[in-house]
Amino acid sequence: MEGLRERKKAATRQALHEAALRLATEHGIDNVTVEAIADAATVSRRTFSNYFSSKEEALFHADRVFIERLVALVHARPAGEPPWTALSRAADGMLPDALDVDRITSRRLLRNHPSLISHQVAVYATIERDLAAELAQRMPDAADTPLRSRIMAATFLTTIRVSTQHWLDHPDRPLPELIHEALGYAADR
Repeated sequence: MEGLRERKKAATRQALHEAALRLATEHGIDNVTVEAIADAATVSRRTFSNYFSSKEEALFHADRVFIERLVALVHARPAGEPPWTALSRAADGMLPDALDVDRITSRRLLRNHPSLISHQVAVYATIERDLAAELAQRMPDAADTPLRSRIMAATFLTTIRVSTQHWLDHPDRPLPELIHEALGYAADR
């Protein structure tokens, strides 16, 4: 259980993220400042800096939390479960969150904006590394394990990302169904 202090910190972080998304949607990403985000969340600029280093980090907060949850769900899977199975079953546990309206809004807003692409790549590279480390613990200790786990993590994350982007462009099917189908394609590789 989180204590009161941790819940308050999480609420402030979420309020800053939501303010950043709202302002970026209303005024465009290039017209949003850290000061405006802090004002919209009714906190000081210094408080903003205690939680995020930039407006880009605030905008990508939901993505980071979402994928960190995936790593935790993979970690919670039974130790003897094969890596791809653990990933797929962890995805089942996070798919209800995939339909969160704020997350969908942020994906549409952020996915192709030139000033955010480098930040997005950095976030996903960090998450890929963390997920690969988790997967490596499920693999035999071999010389190729670091490479294999990194490729598997990258394949999985790319499958989730591409499925979500496809769904945003073609929302004619439920996202969980599309992700399951895409994970099946990747498993058949």
